[in-house]
Amino acid sequence: MNEERLVARARTGDFKAFAELISAHKTKIYNLALKMTGNPHDAEDIVQETLLKAIDKIDQFRQEASFGTWLYTIALNQSRTHLARQKHTDLRPIEEYLPGSAGPRGHQGHDPRLFDWKDPHRILEDNELRVIIDDALASLPANYREAFVLRYIDELPIKEIATLIGESVAATKSRVLRARLALRDFLSRAFEDRYGQEMSGLH
Repeated sequence: MNEERLVARARTGDFKAFAELISAHKTKIYNLALKMTGNPHDAEDIVQETLLKAIDKIDQFRQEASFGTWLYTIALNQSRTHLARQKHTDLRPIEEYLPGSAGPRGHQGHDPRLFDWKDPHRILEDNELRVIIDDALASLPANYREAFVLRYIDELPIKEIATLIGESVAATKSRVLRARLALRDFLSRAFEDRYGQEMSGLH
C-alpha cells in the first residue's frame, strides 16, 4: 500500500497503518537520537516521544514532504528539547581554522599535525575512529552536532538538511563546515595525545 493511502488510514485511527508507516524509519530515528544524546536510554525516550507526537499530530501532516521527512523533523525537535538544558557553547569562527590565522591561546590555525580526513564517510567506517568521533560529537553544541550527523552519518543533501533545521542553504553549509572543522581539530588533539603518550613510553 502506498504512503498516501497509509496516511489516510492512519488519520482514521488505524494503528496498523501507522505502524507500517513508521517501520521503515524507527531505526533511523533511534540512530539520530543516539548520536545526538550519546545515551541509549535517552535515545529510546526520544523515539517514544517522537512516535507519540506523530500519532497526536498525524492530522497536521500535509504531505508537502515525505512522511519520513516529517517524522524526522519531529525527532530533531524532540532531540533539541532534550538537549536544551545543556549549557550553550559555540564553535570557533571558520577563519581560526585557516592557515596563518591565530587560534585560541595564540596558536596558528594551520597545524601540520592536523588529522587528515579527506573523506569523512570513509573515516566513519573505521570502528576505532567511530568511538573517538562519538566522543567528539558529544563535545559539539547540539546545533552543530545535528548538522554533522545529518550530513555525514545520514548522508542527507544540504538542501534537505536546511529544510529540516529551518535554515537557509548558505547557513546550513556554514554550520556543516564549522562542525567538520571542529571535529577535525578534536581528532588532531586526540591522536596527538594518544600517540604522544605512546612515543613517550618508548623512551
